[in-house]
Amino acid sequence: MRTAYVYYRIDPAHVAACAGRIDALLAAMAPCCANPPRRLRRCDDADTWMEIYEGIADWAAFERALEREVRRSGADRHVTGSRHLECFIPFIGMP
Repeated sequence: MRTAYVYYRIDPAHVAACAGRIDALLAAMAPCCANPPRRLRRCDDADTWMEIYEGIADWAAFERALEREVRRSGADRHVTGSRHLECFIPFIGMP
């Protein structure tokens, strides 16, 4: 199973609108994950946000769904710059 981390900076003038769009995105993406997705913000920079999606079985399908839902929800509308997607897997049999 894979975990996706998406991080980006938001326009601070649109925090409420951005939060609503991201929450809608997380709800739409929940069926693609073993655990409910969540939204966090950086401790020392409130304008840097992260989405975490855990327990992804089919990475290619997840990426397609995420791209589709970002467009549909407008989740990138108040992002400054671009969204960055990273994929991580657990260590298995390695220290």
